[in-house]
Order: sequence, then C-alpha cells, then structure tokens
Amino acid sequence: MDEFIHRENLALFKKRLAEPRTDAEREVLLKLLADEEAKETPGEGVPKPR
Repeated sequence: MDEFIHRENLALFKKRLAEPRTDAEREVLLKLLADEEAKETPGEGVPKPR
C-alpha cells in the first residue's frame, strides 16, 4: 500500500508542476517532490524482472 501511495504522490506532484503555478506554489511542489523521491530505495524505479 505504501508503494502505491508513493507512486501516486510522485505522479501527482509531477502533473501539478506541469500546470501554471505561482513561484511559491512551485517551490512547495518541488519540495514535496524532492521529499517523496528521497523515500525511494535504490533500484526502486527499475522494473522488477518477472
């Protein structure tokens, strides 16, 4: 469940950064995105072999 929330947060923050924002909103979104990306474990972004 945590992995799902993590992926959804990353997608949401990236989507919202692509929309027009004030500088203050953009700074907050960049901080949230950086914090969420910092939660990744090494190799997490790589698809697992089946």
